[in-house]
Amino acid sequence: GGKPMQFFYWLVFLMAIGIAIFAVQNSSAPSVIIKFLIWKFETSLVYTILGSIVLGVLLTLLFWIQRAIGAAVRKKELNKKNHLSSP
Repeated sequence: GGKPMQFFYWLVFLMAIGIAIFAVQNSSAPSVIIKFLIWKFETSLVYTILGSIVLGVLLTLLFWIQRAIGAAVRKKELNKKNHLSSP
C-alpha cells in the first residue's frame, strides 16, 4: 500500500488516458499489413500500436507476477526458518 502504490495507480491512469486520446486522434490512420511466419493480417495502424502496448503490458505483468510470487515464497521460507531457529 502507501504512497508509492498510489503514485503507480495515477501513472497507469494517466497512461490509459493518453493512449485513449492517441487512439481517438489517429482513428483515420492508414491500414498496415502485418506478416508473421505464415500469418498475414491487415489492420489499422492504431490497432497495431495499441495491440503492441497491450502485449507489452501483459508480458511485463506476467514477469512481474512471477517475480512477486517467487519473492513471497522465499520470504515465507525465511520466516519459517527464522521461527525454527529462534530459542
